Amino acid sequence: MITFNDFQKVDMRVGRVVGVEDFPRARNPSYKFEIDFGPEIGTRFSSAQLANYSKSELVGQQVVAVVNFPPRNVAGFISEVLILGVPMESGTVSLLEPRDEAITGGRVY
Repeated sequence: MITFNDFQKVDMRVGRVVGVEDFPRARNPSYKFEIDFGPEIGTRFSSAQLANYSKSELVGQQVVAVVNFPPRNVAGFISEVLILGVPMESGTVSLLEPRDEAITGGRVY
């Protein structure tokens, strides 16, 4: 069990995907993402196994990501944030996203 104070240490924010590229060096089918988190955090980069989405449907999409993990080297690419999703019965991942348009950079409570 964790405390509520522990949970508050995880900084989850809403960002808007501004760029998506193929990531052929990744072990599993993945993309490289450029995500805008607004003026407080700025633009950050991530990689994610979301190949069940097309690049065109991802660009412009709002996503929820953890922004305060240390950067991680993924197949030579520095991933700065963790995009959140949930597994589906099909084996793919469904993005966690706001139901309605949210403030870019808005914190998840």
